[in-house]
Amino acid sequence: MNDVANDVDDSLGELLALQRTAFLREGPPSLTQRRADLKKLRTAIVARKTDITDAMMADFGHRAPFESLMEPLSLALGIDYLLGNLAKFMRPTRRHVAMSMRFGSARIEYQPLGVIGIVSPWNYPFALAMMPLVTAIAAGNRVMIKPSELTPASADFLVSFLADLFPKEQVAVVTGDASVGAAFSALPFDHLIFTGSTAVGRSVMKAASENLVPVTLELGGKNPAIVEKGSSLQRAAEGIAYGKLQNGGQICISPDYAMVHEDDVAQFVDAYSQAVAAFYPDGSTGTDYTSIINEKHYARLTGLLDDARAKGARVVSVGRDRENAPTRAHTLPPSVVLDTTDDMTIMREEIFGPILPILPYRKVEEAISYINARPRPLALYYFGTRNGGDCRTVLSRTTSGNVTINNTLMHYVQDDLPFGGVGASGMGSYHGLEGFRTFSHAKGVFDQKKWNAGNLLRPPFGGLANFVMKMMLR
Repeated sequence: MNDVANDVDDSLGELLALQRTAFLREGPPSLTQRRADLKKLRTAIVARKTDITDAMMADFGHRAPFESLMEPLSLALGIDYLLGNLAKFMRPTRRHVAMSMRFGSARIEYQPLGVIGIVSPWNYPFALAMMPLVTAIAAGNRVMIKPSELTPASADFLVSFLADLFPKEQVAVVTGDASVGAAFSALPFDHLIFTGSTAVGRSVMKAASENLVPVTLELGGKNPAIVEKGSSLQRAAEGIAYGKLQNGGQICISPDYAMVHEDDVAQFVDAYSQAVAAFYPDGSTGTDYTSIINEKHYARLTGLLDDARAKGARVVSVGRDRENAPTRAHTLPPSVVLDTTDDMTIMREEIFGPILPILPYRKVEEAISYINARPRPLALYYFGTRNGGDCRTVLSRTTSGNVTINNTLMHYVQDDLPFGGVGASGMGSYHGLEGFRTFSHAKGVFDQKKWNAGNLLRPPFGGLANFVMKMMLR
């Protein structure tokens, strides 16, 4: 076993050395080359969209075809954004020079870091490997990717897809189990980005720290959705149902629980059930409803429901699923959970499935206190008057990765907004200008002109130097 592990470490190290040597030999790619690489990727993504969705269908057992197509679509739009802004992103930015340092000039130049490592998850096996890749390429880097072993068909597709487009000294995909992932995370990359659970994120960060590798961690958390008293329950229910049930609820920014005013809970449950029925008229066996990734995760979710019931919660089926209805392998029908308590596992762990706990509140301050007493979430959703006092209070007194008002998920697809977590939900961000800068080194450059007031402070120190120092310290 040790020999096998050593062989894996050696092969990964050799691949990293190959990419780093090529990076140092060839230097930063030009704007023209970066644009050509991005256009090549976009063309290939669109041309092979059916192969992409077929791979994900094989991994999930059943994945809604339209939801699978959203992955190549979001990537195509993300590449378009980068193509339109790349010249501006690469341009040096001027910085202020103090009067005492005139007549010099200061600027920031953005240069590629080198080799970027990407550890991608199973829930969006194509988009969450490729979006960091296209951003890293835009910033001029070389890339190694370790996709999840839970989606082998998608991982195999990534291997062949990217090998057809790039030499391995520019882009390479490494497959294997968790031990390969651990070895991958321990490599001395120039930057490492990980998307996945908080627990694994801690291990990744610890491994990266041995080589002082900077990390971007896109984790998860219990994302709240707050429904303002007196707001449209239909609108809120439709928005929350969309975010909760997309991809079978297997989304890091899915609303984990809803906070509804105590007077509105019963009506909200009815509105939510109606929204689910409208979205999925054929129930959980319909084409548009995605299965849980595998039996292990299905058992985890049913275990959350069993634990909640045993501790006094009410689990209510919603939508068109009824008892004794036809079932599909590891597919969990949507439900809501009422009368929850803090000792229930469902209220302590990220759900990552089509289960929605509903928590009543009396005043918005109670909802804020509940959220702030827990780890900071990756996303927060607010339904109500967008310029109202309660909305402003929630925005100013809670901290989350991102916020969407009167909808869910949509902040992720805003290409000009950074995406990332805070605290237990992650660190660092990508997308937008911030993504380009995540994978770049901001190198400060000071260009000294012939005349320089600073020369007056060189030794030997005398009366003039003392006078200048005195004037500067006034």
